Amino acid sequence: MVQATTLPRNEDGISTALGILKQRFGERFHTSQSMREQHAHTTTWITNQSPDAVVFPSSTSEVAGIIEICAAHNVPVVPFGTGTSLEGHVNAPAGGISVDVSNMNRILAVNAEDLDCVVQPGVTREQLNTHLRDQGLFFPIDPGANASLGGMASTRASGTNAVRYGTMRDNVMALEAVMADATVIRTATRARKSSAGYDLTRLLVGSEGTLGLITEITLKLHGIPEAISSARCSFPTVDAACLAVIAVIQCGIPVARIELLDAMTVQAVNAYSNLVLPRTPLLLLEFHGSEASVVEQSQSFGDIAEEFGASDYTATRTTEERNALWQARHDAYWATLQLRPGAQGISTDVCVPISRLAECVDKAQSRLAELGILAPIVGHVGDGNFHCLLLIDRDNPAEVAKADGFVGWLNDLAISMGGTCTGEHGIGQGKIPYLIKELGPATRYMQAIKTALDPQGIMNPGKIFLPD
Repeated sequence: MVQATTLPRNEDGISTALGILKQRFGERFHTSQSMREQHAHTTTWITNQSPDAVVFPSSTSEVAGIIEICAAHNVPVVPFGTGTSLEGHVNAPAGGISVDVSNMNRILAVNAEDLDCVVQPGVTREQLNTHLRDQGLFFPIDPGANASLGGMASTRASGTNAVRYGTMRDNVMALEAVMADATVIRTATRARKSSAGYDLTRLLVGSEGTLGLITEITLKLHGIPEAISSARCSFPTVDAACLAVIAVIQCGIPVARIELLDAMTVQAVNAYSNLVLPRTPLLLLEFHGSEASVVEQSQSFGDIAEEFGASDYTATRTTEERNALWQARHDAYWATLQLRPGAQGISTDVCVPISRLAECVDKAQSRLAELGILAPIVGHVGDGNFHCLLLIDRDNPAEVAKADGFVGWLNDLAISMGGTCTGEHGIGQGKIPYLIKELGPATRYMQAIKTALDPQGIMNPGKIFLPD
């Protein structure tokens, strides 16, 4: 199993930094065991590696002050948003300071005319969209969990709307960040395009806190569509559903969301959310546009789906029904845990070219059946991304070994198909070996960038790749 590696600790430096930070932050400085464990990773099978302390800054200058102290004493800094990441990103393998940005939760500016806004990293996506609603605007990236926008930028998050609106990479215009030497930088301006130098914004988006700590984010916004229509459609097999998705994408229908739930997930969602969906593979869709265009998009999809044996095609435009349908999708994780009470759910994801999606999902299902692993599948299949939730008994070594073997096998399969070992979960600690398999010598240049920008290696060490 891929596990967290313990890195060498700088005991003297940590002790000194703790003393200084305690004096400076008072009640916003915590060293209790429960607080420290909450700020390390508990949502995967990766061992919890707690920081030595948790600090709650309220401003960029306070973040810079923390990093300045940590840099002076060679102490690791681990950023923390809401802790919803899945690959060990917030673990502290060398100890150090967890910097919790939840107090940095202000929406600093909304520029409605320019369709952008500036937020602090602790703002969550739900908080931002609630604030924007009265202005007819919204931020489209929806990973499911109510994650912090700083964490979403750090992990290059995606989600259900990526088919039409892209990922965080496409929607972050500029960043303010505190680098490893405590210097505060801005990576870009609010201009929609620029040819000014290296693209530091894209460098920091997806860097998982290993290069700097994000303190402000400038985001693209979108107008709330005139009309929104949701639909659901059942298929005889997962393969048929995936082939329908491929056909829809190739026809250029501008679907906002396309979500796949396999039969096992549908069964769980029915029980958890009091629905009566057919217990067969299901696609959930959403169409955005004008009154006429959403009708046209919905009809076009229905025609294509029928060619692949679809049934029970139902569309709705009422807000209540749409919200109920998508809430059921967002609750799928909790619903599927009920399929095996007492088991732990281990989530993993891959992404492949859309033309290989059906094949990849089919092979994954066959492999799970061979291993006897209960693992519902859901996916943002409009961009070739799907997730397996492995329900295992952590106290059963044989089950754990099977699950671990499957995760490695799936990562290798996706890479062999021209895909990636992680569509949106990031590398963290859990997928370090597979990044090397996927990109080979390119990882040496990533490490060189890390060394150049963080020569002491204090920024979220042990993530993406291990120190030389």
